[in-house]
Amino acid sequence: MGYAIIAWDGEDEGALERRMAARDRHMAVITEWAADGRLALGVPLFTPDWKAAGSLMLLEVPDRAGLDAYLAAEPFAEGGVWKRVETHPFRIAPLPYRPLPRPGTPVASARTHTVIIARDGADEGAEARRLAVRQAHMERVSPMAAAGTLAVGGAILDEAGGRMVGSIAVTAHADDAAARAWMAEDPYVTGGVWRDISLHGTRFAPLPYRPLPGSA
Repeated sequence: MGYAIIAWDGEDEGALERRMAARDRHMAVITEWAADGRLALGVPLFTPDWKAAGSLMLLEVPDRAGLDAYLAAEPFAEGGVWKRVETHPFRIAPLPYRPLPRPGTPVASARTHTVIIARDGADEGAEARRLAVRQAHMERVSPMAAAGTLAVGGAILDEAGGRMVGSIAVTAHADDAAARAWMAEDPYVTGGVWRDISLHGTRFAPLPYRPLPGSA
């Protein structure tokens, strides 16, 4: 298990300037954390008109102390770039993912992927709905991980008992329409599991990532 950090930049006039001022230090930190396996994935989140809006960081750390250590070291957190930060226990689904971009890979100038953040319902039947279609969902996404359509995915967990309460997926879709079409046939959508879904454009920075869980 690890943690997902969903962080949002400020919306004031100085937001972009603060991000750019801290960016090199941010890249140094996440490069170090990726190299030693504590950062499974780190990507920016963009608005539909391709303005920086925040970040998604997936940490592979054993406990909350690891999460706190990252936030203490992260220039975007301590430098006031991130104005709103959500943290959630998170477990990456072990699937046959393709390798993430390594150092030396060119950085795309435009959107290449979509971050899907999906929250389950909060009603009494939410957990039962998820469990009823979970196997079908996993059977659907496994070949998509192997094909590269799903770059990484996993479950948001509650703090108390590790119950699955949502999902995060990063997919190789360059616009919201393609991502929504992909989601439309997923058992978590057709089975009424995901009730609150947000989409955010992104692209990858090439970092010395370790293989994801389930990768060959």
